[in-house]
Amino acid sequence: AATKLASAEKLMYFCTDQLGLEQDFEQKQMPDGKLLVDGFLLCVDVSRGMNRNFDEQLKFVSNLYNQLAKTKKPVVVVLTKCDEGVERYIRDAHAFALSKKNLQVVETSARSNVNVDLAFGTLVQLIDKSRGKAKIIPYFEALKQQSQQIAAAKDKYEWLVSRIVKGHNETWAAVSRKMQASPEYQDYVYLEGTPKAKKLFLQHVHRLKQEHIERRRKMYLAVLPQAFEALIPDLDEIERLSCAKAEKLLEAKPDFSKWFVVLEETPWDATSHIDDMENERIPFDLMETPPAEQLYEAHLEKLRTARRRAEMRRAFKENLETSPFITPGKPWEEARSFIMNEDFYLWLEEAVYMEIYGKHQKRIIEKAKEEFQELLLEYSELFYELELDAKPSKEKMGVIQDVLGEEQRFKALQKLQAERDALILKHIHFVYHPTKETCPSCPLCVDSRVEQLLGSRGTRPSERRRKNSLAEPGVDRINLVILGKDGLARELANEIRALCTSDDKYVIEGKMYELSLRPIEGNVRLPVNSFQTPTFQPHGCLCLYNSKESLSYVVESIEKSRESAVGRRDPPPLPLTLVLVNKRGEPGGETLHSLIQQGQQIASKLQCVFLDPAAAGVGYGRNINEKHVGQVLKGLLDSKRNLNLVSSAGGLREPADAELRVVMCLMCGDP
Repeated sequence: AATKLASAEKLMYFCTDQLGLEQDFEQKQMPDGKLLVDGFLLCVDVSRGMNRNFDEQLKFVSNLYNQLAKTKKPVVVVLTKCDEGVERYIRDAHAFALSKKNLQVVETSARSNVNVDLAFGTLVQLIDKSRGKAKIIPYFEALKQQSQQIAAAKDKYEWLVSRIVKGHNETWAAVSRKMQASPEYQDYVYLEGTPKAKKLFLQHVHRLKQEHIERRRKMYLAVLPQAFEALIPDLDEIERLSCAKAEKLLEAKPDFSKWFVVLEETPWDATSHIDDMENERIPFDLMETPPAEQLYEAHLEKLRTARRRAEMRRAFKENLETSPFITPGKPWEEARSFIMNEDFYLWLEEAVYMEIYGKHQKRIIEKAKEEFQELLLEYSELFYELELDAKPSKEKMGVIQDVLGEEQRFKALQKLQAERDALILKHIHFVYHPTKETCPSCPLCVDSRVEQLLGSRGTRPSERRRKNSLAEPGVDRINLVILGKDGLARELANEIRALCTSDDKYVIEGKMYELSLRPIEGNVRLPVNSFQTPTFQPHGCLCLYNSKESLSYVVESIEKSRESAVGRRDPPPLPLTLVLVNKRGEPGGETLHSLIQQGQQIASKLQCVFLDPAAAGVGYGRNINEKHVGQVLKGLLDSKRNLNLVSSAGGLREPADAELRVVMCLMCGDP
């Protein structure tokens, strides 16, 4: 309780923890060894102490206060260790202070740094009345305010650390120097101290390292299935091996080092390998982790599933081969119920079965066509009495079908009647015109093979350059629309197909072209009857008629097609050819002369070519032969070439009302 102290050449200490470490702290001596005391902080420990009676302690504090009161110096009662304080002790301490007049109490916690400054500030204000009076805040309220202040400072400091520290290899010494001038760093260190600031930095670096390791782990696990597929793709080799035994098998593979790396130190995530970014090989000790074992089991299951799917494919193909219900041309919808069972649906999608079924159908259809061709050769006498270049009548076709109807090779194409009729017409054409183009075996017949061999011989560079310069791009295919009513379009399409090879190729001037026909007999405004589709760009149109009704249908269809093309940036209008085809039986009041006159008038209206059979000197009722078709297609091919030349010469086009016309008579072949 003395107010005058003398301690010559002694140091002032702030904390007993500094004893023995004086050189590490600021050394401050008492002035002249003398010190005057201006006030007292009377500290009362309100925590629960071992072997300490608080009532006895309070008596000691009361006696001590009586001595301090005699000095007439200001006194502030400080309750310490309030972070562990006992509520009764705090109440008793406040009651003691209340019993003394004007005795102020400050609740503090040095450990939490709560109200420590406030205790000294309160005493200073009592000593120096000129200072503003400090507001005394209860411990828990002050703790809440300080916690909020520390939390805000911590958030700002963590933001600063995350902005500066981007890699897990950063050091505290280097980073703390960078942050030294930042207010976020200074505020947090002032509130919590440097050790806590360093601790938060280390936590951030550790988090960055774990994130980096996790990214590397995911990368390795993503590559691991590829390594399994490359090194152990055979199920028979690993089906009964555990993951541990599979590791030994992997090490024995020649390409093991391409996929894996064996580290001297393990585990891999505790070594410098995590920072070897150029080495993407998988650390082999990763195989001992549960995720790698799961991937190995998944690889086994994938191989088992693939084997089972392959078995289902084979079983399905065998089922197709042996099933008597699968015939050429039978749709999948009809065949599915006969060949599918529940096991098939468990392992493969229906689309896969449809693909297999489609390939099987293509194979058996080709085989059935070949066998049917052999059948036609065996019954060649059926075709001897036909008129040259004539299409067999319905009666003759009926006789042919009656004779062949009992043959299994004829019945095999029951679902493909159109193809079967086309083969008969093609065979008739071959009988009367036995050339390599009409040969059923083309392009595999001897004549075609000889031409291919001769054509494959080496040519001189000058000749090759000349041929390349004359070659026209995009003329290897001819797309032709055939417009007619009541079966006219389909009949003519079958006749033209009969003149083609088995794969719809047609030879013009020694060069083979792919001929695509689109017969149309319905409303052209419907998508199914449209002249143009995403996969079919027509180069010309043959318009067929044999009566007033069929001629009216042609006119309406052409006008509808042109109306639908208005406003679109389409190619130039199609070359049109109006053809009067043969008409069996009596015209029923419609004479040949009147049909020709009507056709000429319509051709003039549509600005297209009209083929006049009478002017060609050909009798009414004659069929279109190979020579006529070839000349028509050659005319279309020339028109197509002209379009290519015009479009390549600066993009010039003819006026919209001008149409390219093929002027040719199908009856006599004269241009």
